[in-house]
Amino acid sequence: MTIVETLIAIGISALMLTQVCALWFYSTRSFAAQASYTSLDQDSQRALDWMSRDIRQATNVTVFATNQITLKTLNGQTLTFFQTQRKLQRSLSGTGTSVLLKDCDWVNFKMYQRTPISGTFDQYATTNLATCKLIEVNWKCSRRPYPASAEQTEYMQSAKVVLRSKP
Repeated sequence: MTIVETLIAIGISALMLTQVCALWFYSTRSFAAQASYTSLDQDSQRALDWMSRDIRQATNVTVFATNQITLKTLNGQTLTFFQTQRKLQRSLSGTGTSVLLKDCDWVNFKMYQRTPISGTFDQYATTNLATCKLIEVNWKCSRRPYPASAEQTEYMQSAKVVLRSKP
């Protein structure tokens, strides 16, 4: 084998190795982003399940703000959902506060009557706590797939939940 042939073989090998490394790097980033997105989806669904259960069992809304809602439970306890320091939290009087969701950028609550608007799937919005029978909750979560990552994985959740319990 001559030196020219050896240099050509080394050049082709270096090019192939560069391509394999680039593919490995891209695949690793893609898998990390997908794992982060899946984790956000599971965490959001779990938080929504807890909130839905609690809201359905509440008798009425006692305090309302777009970023916080306080409900009264069947046994008279006060239940509050609020967001602080990128965490969606649940506070039940007598039992303390628990974190429902981490990496929560913002949360938004809306109140509606139970009556649907004719010809649509929407309900009439309300500002009166006495006529509120349906709560809409929206939130957005985000996290970086790995610490040095410039991109973020984002996930949004939205649901309308009916207050079913009677006082």
